[in-house]
Amino acid sequence: MSPAGGQHGNAMRTLTKADLCIHQVCLVEQCDFASSLDVLARNQIGKTAVWRPMLEAVGTKTARKMLDDSGVQAHALCALELLKGIEDGTRMLDIAASIGAKSVVAITGGFDADNTTLADARHNAIDMLAKLLPIAQSYNITIALEPLHPMVCGLRSVISSLREANDILDQLDSSDNVGIALDSYAVWWEPDLMTQISRAGNRIVNYHVADWLAETRDIRLDRGMPGEGIIALPALRDAVEATGFTGPVEVEIFSTLTWWQAEPQHVVDEILARINRYF
Repeated sequence: MSPAGGQHGNAMRTLTKADLCIHQVCLVEQCDFASSLDVLARNQIGKTAVWRPMLEAVGTKTARKMLDDSGVQAHALCALELLKGIEDGTRMLDIAASIGAKSVVAITGGFDADNTTLADARHNAIDMLAKLLPIAQSYNITIALEPLHPMVCGLRSVISSLREANDILDQLDSSDNVGIALDSYAVWWEPDLMTQISRAGNRIVNYHVADWLAETRDIRLDRGMPGEGIIALPALRDAVEATGFTGPVEVEIFSTLTWWQAEPQHVVDEILARINRYF
């Protein structure tokens, strides 16, 4: 079954609020760190992925207190950029441990074409990932490598497919501290996606959901709410859960023109209304 075109599929489990993680970034323009947690807690959403810029605005210690007070768990921290180097990566792992996150989502970050080639940037990112794994192990944190859509290659990530991510993890020493963050918005286009999901198997640590609008107005910041676009998300989730994945479905919507303009409660209401029809 193709992951593109139509919204029909038989989900392997009926989602409840307990199976849902709403990323802070869904509310980044309407809320600060504390108010985003307030909205989620008020709606009995118990998990979020903490957005690094929002955390940095309040500091790690305050963020941890706000999380504890709200009862919302930091399921993950987004995002570590591998090409920023070992010091920044170590700091991100330390922050993740400090706020109780189970994983740190890692992208490569962009690169300067005046100073390095694309091939060198990919090599450097893989090398940095390998160097960070012993540090992640010391913190008992999993680094979840996230490939991004090729239209942001260079700007946000030089790793553009699940196939590439699988190849990279095959090269690394086997470790419980490295896995894959699979983002529907980033990988839905891959011709052999279902094969690569099966190949990823239990390495899938985080599963992110948003929809691709057929006439997108911004390649990064115009994500659709599930059901608004052209990705067959139920079929995609079936494939992910067929690997044995039982983690939360994580809604991650970057939407400058639409959802970041909406009232926070309306955003959450829409997510909850759609979870067992379009996810």
